[in-house]
Amino acid sequence: MSTTALLDRTSAPAAPVRHLRAVTAPVTTVDAPGADAPAVEAPAAPAQRNLPPGTAPRGFALYVGLDEVKAAAAGVSLPLLVDALRRTIADLAPNAETYATVALAPVGAGGRDVDVVRLALHEPSAVARTKQEEPEDDERTAGGVVVDISRKRVLIEGESAAFTFKEFELLQYLVLREGRTIERNELVSSLWQAGDDDAPGERTIDVHVRRLRAKLGRYEDIVRTVRGVGYRFDRHADVVIRYGHGTPSPDRF
Repeated sequence: MSTTALLDRTSAPAAPVRHLRAVTAPVTTVDAPGADAPAVEAPAAPAQRNLPPGTAPRGFALYVGLDEVKAAAAGVSLPLLVDALRRTIADLAPNAETYATVALAPVGAGGRDVDVVRLALHEPSAVARTKQEEPEDDERTAGGVVVDISRKRVLIEGESAAFTFKEFELLQYLVLREGRTIERNELVSSLWQAGDDDAPGERTIDVHVRRLRAKLGRYEDIVRTVRGVGYRFDRHADVVIRYGHGTPSPDRF
């Protein structure tokens, strides 16, 4: 694939940033009628793959291993690359829908960037390999709260708390956005699909938060109320966050 130059948005005045220009195959030109020109071959049909019965391809994921420091050294940024790829896809397939997110990893985590990304975004073969390689850790903890994001569970004083799926999603959403006050309408729109029968209103979200706090017991204050705005999770001495390799990430693009 040939590319145009990618320029950082913060550069001095320059030509507008252009997106990647995709070339799907060599282009064969056809001469005027009567010319001694080679026949144009039809594009080869895509190779058929052995798919599980009852399934059909609906899209693809491209895992890109590149941290922000390396991107800056190359004169680009992650948002700039995402924008370029989206424009390229729009050129090739205007009806395609795209979604981009960023993979988070603990500071200092080793390994190849692309492998970290695959694990963080739950790529099946990468997750399966990790489970084979890593022994199970101790299920108990001395005290406090453990929010285990990779395993989607909460331990309180070493015991697993009976959180519903939605209650865990609510806590996880706040934890991943530590220190930021989340408005009620953002919680509703992010955690419930439009038209869901059980989707709460901006006020009834308070009921879900109360239930969550009730299950946290004496640690209920880890979910803080910002009066008139929403809720926030702050760093807390009694709380351990286990991000693991399967950590979802806040939306960035």
